[in-house]
Amino acid sequence: MIIRHFWVRKIEEAWKLKSVLWLSGVRRVGKTVLGKSLPGVEYFDCELPRVRRMMDDPEAFLSSVRGKRVVLDEIHRLDNPSELLKIAFDHYPSTKIFATGSSSLGASKKFKDTLTGRKVQIWMTPMMSEDLKDFNATDLKHRLLRGGLPPFFLAEDLPEPDFQEWMDSYWAKDIQELFRLERRHSFQKFVELLLASSGSIFEATKYTGPCEASRGTIMNYLKVLEATYVAHILHPYHSKRSSEIIAAPKIYGFDTGFVCYHKGWDNLRTDDLGFLWEHYVLNELQAQFNTRGVQYWRDKRGHEVDLILSLRGGKVFAVECKWSDNNVDTTNLHSFNVIHPKAICYVVAQNIDRHYERSEDGLKIKFVNLSGLIQDIRLRIMGT
Repeated sequence: MIIRHFWVRKIEEAWKLKSVLWLSGVRRVGKTVLGKSLPGVEYFDCELPRVRRMMDDPEAFLSSVRGKRVVLDEIHRLDNPSELLKIAFDHYPSTKIFATGSSSLGASKKFKDTLTGRKVQIWMTPMMSEDLKDFNATDLKHRLLRGGLPPFFLAEDLPEPDFQEWMDSYWAKDIQELFRLERRHSFQKFVELLLASSGSIFEATKYTGPCEASRGTIMNYLKVLEATYVAHILHPYHSKRSSEIIAAPKIYGFDTGFVCYHKGWDNLRTDDLGFLWEHYVLNELQAQFNTRGVQYWRDKRGHEVDLILSLRGGKVFAVECKWSDNNVDTTNLHSFNVIHPKAICYVVAQNIDRHYERSEDGLKIKFVNLSGLIQDIRLRIMGT
């Protein structure tokens, strides 16, 4: 069993804060294996009827595991999962609960209580940089093509039938059980089109015809995809200036492997790498900072900055993603800096070994690799 040290650390740190931990993430991202890899845990698969029967009486179940570290996998299969978690936090504080699900807590009507103040919430993303080290993987292009779900990443051959099998399972076990949507064909067509156009500006009316659905239905589908981590909505960062775009979100697919599959890519061209690298950097920021608040910036003259991270204390980080730092055009960062002069600007490229800084017309731009980006942002958050 491969130990994913980044996520194990996050869980141990979370348990120091609260006794109840909610771990969410898409199907097959590795939640079950992660739970089983934790030392000293007792594992319960809530998809099994006998396990669900054990939890019909939450107090009796929690008494039987008092003081233990307990994994409750796929807890949304219970009739009232939030009741068990609430009782655990309020009355069994010595019991460490690790609950998993494929959606954000409270995304469906099954969760009658979002447990505000009673849990730590962690979102497990597809494989990020520290995961690659745990898997002894050095070929980033392989990660970009196959994606970050371990079964797909580790498969000997490109597992094309598995992509559709995953989609069928997603519909049956997540969508139907949690949201009870109708019109499977319409929904799956929307998912396929959205993944194929990942990274682009979202316009709902573009999907109404191909999906044979109203604009309201398309917007509801998008909410479901966001709640289940299959789509990431990046809203435009702005200061309400007339020159800035303020209401045109960009949508990113959850995993580069699924994006490649729905684009029909079985080999990567040089031109594809920068596009997928941007997705990978987004995934890294989301994992490292446990946030869905990454944005982008664009003005009405067409200047655009790939990723904007705005964190506590008013610190703003502007990130341009480049596969290579050769001949980088920094015009977009300069345009952003005119309006947001206090932001820290970066170019993050995979080929940079030694970080450096470049000053251009009064703007300092840091050229870093991915680990350098994360390290620098963390140091600035800490105020050092």
